[in-house]
Amino acid sequence: MKVNSNRDISFKSIYTNKALKKGLEFAAQDGAMFSATTILALSMLARPAAIALAPHTDKENKKVACAKSLASSAAGYLLTLFVSTPFVNAMMKIDEQPQRFLKPETINNFKKGSEKLYQSKSYTLATQLFKLGLGLIVAAPKAILTCAGMPYVMRYIFNQKNEKKPENLSFKGKGNDKLAHGIGKILDNKGMQKFSDRYKDSNFPMHIIAATDALTTATFIHETNRSDKIEERRKKAVIYNAGISTTLSITSSYILDGLTKNPTEKFIQKFKEANKLDPNLDKQVEGIKIAKPIILVGCVYYMLIPFISTFLADIADHNPKLDIPHKKKPQNFDNVLKK
Repeated sequence: MKVNSNRDISFKSIYTNKALKKGLEFAAQDGAMFSATTILALSMLARPAAIALAPHTDKENKKVACAKSLASSAAGYLLTLFVSTPFVNAMMKIDEQPQRFLKPETINNFKKGSEKLYQSKSYTLATQLFKLGLGLIVAAPKAILTCAGMPYVMRYIFNQKNEKKPENLSFKGKGNDKLAHGIGKILDNKGMQKFSDRYKDSNFPMHIIAATDALTTATFIHETNRSDKIEERRKKAVIYNAGISTTLSITSSYILDGLTKNPTEKFIQKFKEANKLDPNLDKQVEGIKIAKPIILVGCVYYMLIPFISTFLADIADHNPKLDIPHKKKPQNFDNVLKK
């Protein structure tokens, strides 16, 4: 009995941990930035280690894989930081003063019995479409910057340590009400309200994250294939690595998400019991639902998959049957004369 009592106390301390609760509030407030920060941390430590452990793999292919990871996470973090901050400020204003930015009819349609607007599942879905959707917006630019930044990472990062740490993000500031009013008009749309109500119980965070990863990878593969800055002999390994990583990551993440559904629900119930007097409980619970798929995908993609994908990409790189067609550069005039 004494052991169980100590175990209950230890678990209760996890549920009431201040750092955990702040992190969950961060995830609820800005899912895209939470994702970018998580990815940045994992790409700096976990993914390079996993790539380094890949067996029987060309060292240069390992370096290129690491360069892609570092360039991608840095580009994603900076782009998301730039794009998300004004949106987060606008969404905070709507959360705090919905009557200023939403029609009374919209508020009533979203609430549907909820005491407060932010407790509504349909409102949560509608707002998270903006917050997590930012990742989808920056997906293509992120991939383009990743492709452009890889040669510089290869040239500089592997020769010197980068001790620069990401700056802390602050959500405070006056900002401009125009964006909040613009988002409010979208939320006032009955089509948006019906969509949110219909899919409020769906696994929308996972779907958005998967779509973002798929779009990012597709754009990256396209840009890599046509790039003249990345060595031709390294393109094949990079492209296969990206494609294999994303495919395995999305598939395995959905499987793990399903397997952890019941444990997550139990965790949420115990979390609610331990924090029932916390005024930010609803935001923290929302944060759990947002953070779970982000952490799942992040851990799978940056810790487990690199070990497999780097190895498989290296095999594909040495298989002529798996060559990838790309645009041929115009022949040099001197070479034409020689013929």
